[in-house]
Amino acid sequence: MNGGDGGEAAAATAGPPAPLEWKFSQVFGERSAGEEVQEVDIISAIEFDKTGNHLATGDRGGRVVLFERTDTKEHGRNRKDLEKMDYPISRHPEFRYKTEFQSHEPEFDYLKSLEIEEKINKIRWCQTANGAAFLLSTNDKTIKFWKVQEKKVKKISELNVDPSKVCSAASSMVSSSPKQYLSNGSYPDQSHFSSRNDGLPDGIHSLRLPMITSSETSLIARCRRVYAHAHDYHINSISNNSDCETFISADDLRINLWNLEISSQSFNIVDVKPANMEDLTEVITSAEFHPTHCNMLAYSSSKGSIRLIDLRQSALCDSHSKLFEDQEAPGSRSFFTEIIASISDIKFAKDGRHILSRDYMTLKLWDINMDSGPVATFQVHEYLRPKLCDLYENDSIFDKFECCLSGDGLRVATGSYSNLFRVFGCIAGSTEATTLDASKNPMRRQIQTPSRPARSLSSSITRAVRRGSESPGVDSNGNSFDFTTKLLHLAWHPSENSIACAAANSLYMYYA
Repeated sequence: MNGGDGGEAAAATAGPPAPLEWKFSQVFGERSAGEEVQEVDIISAIEFDKTGNHLATGDRGGRVVLFERTDTKEHGRNRKDLEKMDYPISRHPEFRYKTEFQSHEPEFDYLKSLEIEEKINKIRWCQTANGAAFLLSTNDKTIKFWKVQEKKVKKISELNVDPSKVCSAASSMVSSSPKQYLSNGSYPDQSHFSSRNDGLPDGIHSLRLPMITSSETSLIARCRRVYAHAHDYHINSISNNSDCETFISADDLRINLWNLEISSQSFNIVDVKPANMEDLTEVITSAEFHPTHCNMLAYSSSKGSIRLIDLRQSALCDSHSKLFEDQEAPGSRSFFTEIIASISDIKFAKDGRHILSRDYMTLKLWDINMDSGPVATFQVHEYLRPKLCDLYENDSIFDKFECCLSGDGLRVATGSYSNLFRVFGCIAGSTEATTLDASKNPMRRQIQTPSRPARSLSSSITRAVRRGSESPGVDSNGNSFDFTTKLLHLAWHPSENSIACAAANSLYMYYA
């Protein structure tokens, strides 16, 4: 066998990549021991831009915070060589705080007597232009289009006039002139002016007009457009199209198509609302455009199905082109079956060939060319199956965990309780399944503090576990877990093994 054949054979028999070793990078907004977390500071959305050099977070207080990459991309290598490689080298990514702005304010719908929270549900980056960043942010009802740009701060330059002399000269003019004029009706005496004929008081040889100078720059966020009054139910998703001109917004029953330049109207492309609301069996939970095909999008439902639709088929896409759903095992139905089957998030892979979905118990990877079932299923919360009754009582079973894929498509990730996140290898034969505590900062001395429940009902589950005979708060692997802390939101860098994840009000960065 020659060398070329041996190389091909080695490549053919090569197994999945080795598991990654994740390391802590940095943290923003870490609370000190015993510090209470304000509800408005809890992070509710995370999104990298396409380059990975910018990161945006939204919180329950309606604020958007932007971060930018600061570490250099060259480490003795040619930039062109780095751009050709998806994962050039393992390096320490560093971000810094850039700016923040108030995106949404609390509102009140007087027609429906309904309070509208300012909480940011989703953030999506748009195409940059002329050095300005554009992004979409939405709360339950209103989508806003923001432009963030550096503006030069204008200041008035200093004059060449001595303030003391100006004041004395001006006061002498004011004090003497009116008296002279009032006494004899003539013009005021000009003796306090100099003999020079330039018309300036003594001590002032020239008069310079004020000049505007621009010395400093400041980041300014401006709301360019507001897309409102198009959803009767809470918006759960927004997604940009690859044509860079349109985007979709989805609520429980409808998906609308918008043009970025037109905020006054939208087109309803999906409507699952039945004629009689009593016949409603499922709702839309998430929606996303295909990364490269501008005519394709997918949306998930509360019944655990994913529908792929083609905008070329009809104006109203009530009929799907493909349906993806996992067939449940016979005899396995229970009261919780439909609840835990509800998909909370879907993401297209970068190549557009695969879709990742997250339901309460599992992560599933789907091939859009194979609708018979998922190509891979990853167990995330299987250890919670005996505790579904307790999870239902305190509403934890309705928690909506997000998911993400690596840029090379080799790995997937999602969050869990106790501020844990899990990374799985999705290549055939891979056994990679890493669990990390996102909130465990190795740079800080750990101090044990009593955990505070996110809401009063959350403590009922810990009481129920302590009353049981099994070990309190321990999963099948012996890992302790806490239902009052949960990692719902995370994002994978588009071209590197770097993950940003939110634990309450803190943003943690990890890399491999």
